[in-house]
Amino acid sequence: MEAAWDHARAAAAAERWGAPRRLLFLRADGTPQELVLADTDAACWAEAVDARHDLGTLSGLSLCLRLLALVEVMTRARWLAGLYSLTPDGIDLHPALLRAAASMPLDAAARFDETGLRRLLSRPIPSGVSA
Repeated sequence: MEAAWDHARAAAAAERWGAPRRLLFLRADGTPQELVLADTDAACWAEAVDARHDLGTLSGLSLCLRLLALVEVMTRARWLAGLYSLTPDGIDLHPALLRAAASMPLDAAARFDETGLRRLLSRPIPSGVSA
């Protein structure tokens, strides 16, 4: 996830803007739900993720939506400020924040639940490394 973040950030810095993306999902009841990535930055990040991870795959799509959800939650959850730092090269993310973003489910609007995120980050997150 960190490599995808860095790649997307580099694409934005290089102004490699992508076209808007229209994502169509089927709800459990079979009705369609549309998500449009029309924002210039979101389209850029989607283009960057697509180039490396293929948005046509579940893993590529999940990665893209998680990155965008992470950016979005960082703009509204001021308490996350201790888990990232602004540097001359961009934003450095704390590994715990990246692990949480990689493991936490997104809601129906493709966002992270702030309360759930706070709860997850308030306890140790398994690193996946066995001792």
